[in-house]
Amino acid sequence: MSSDDPRLVGLRQILWVMDRLRDPVQGCPWDLEQTPASLRGYLLEETYELLEAFDEGSLDSICEELGDLLFQVVFHARIAEDEGRFDLGDAAAGIAAKLFRRHPHVFRDAKVRDAGQVMANWQELKKLEGRRSVMDGVPRELPALLRSQRVQEKAAAVGFDWPDTRGPLEKVREEISELEVEIGRGDAKASEAELGDLLFSVVNLARHLKIDAEAALRGAASRFSRRFRHVEEGGGDLRALGMDELERRWEEAKRREQSEPDAGS
Repeated sequence: MSSDDPRLVGLRQILWVMDRLRDPVQGCPWDLEQTPASLRGYLLEETYELLEAFDEGSLDSICEELGDLLFQVVFHARIAEDEGRFDLGDAAAGIAAKLFRRHPHVFRDAKVRDAGQVMANWQELKKLEGRRSVMDGVPRELPALLRSQRVQEKAAAVGFDWPDTRGPLEKVREEISELEVEIGRGDAKASEAELGDLLFSVVNLARHLKIDAEAALRGAASRFSRRFRHVEEGGGDLRALGMDELERRWEEAKRREQSEPDAGS
């Protein structure tokens, strides 16, 4: 990358802005008070706003939200720099070195057959870096569906996986049966555990079907919200309506939705 690379212009600008915001004398009082803990919510919010922009497909929104998220990265790095721990350059150099090490098929002369072997090699290289388990590095605070998918992907990368969708589908049926048993027994704690196993198995099935479980559930929640609004549009106190009327409105909402172009199921 040359020094006149146009991409560096914007990066220099955001660094200049951060320098001014965090200036001890002329900076912004709010920005000077922030800590990694106080910025935690903003980091999560910007991440989800970026994901929403991806779903909407607006390039302007994606560009804007990427910038907002980049600002959070720059902010956290600047706080660390002010505390004498590391700076943005250290963080950037660290990830560059890591990617270089983990892509020997790109930067050195290693050979790979396909993307599956790339992922398997990735896990082995992480072990050489000191990680004791392939599960190391999966954040505990990821959304549960996403975390489930990530740990399953890591296990699959080292061969711990069903060969096709029949295994995951049968596992879903098995977990439903086990949940029914615990519900019948009235054991709330065991029911919670079995429900968790069922959800985990559904995520595994989604992974084998090459479906993002998080996106699938988000889509289902959106469809439910749209259809429920139609039910409300019928008027009246929903609590006073009979199930027959509620079901009629619900089916009407589904038919209307299915008749629209690109309607969801």
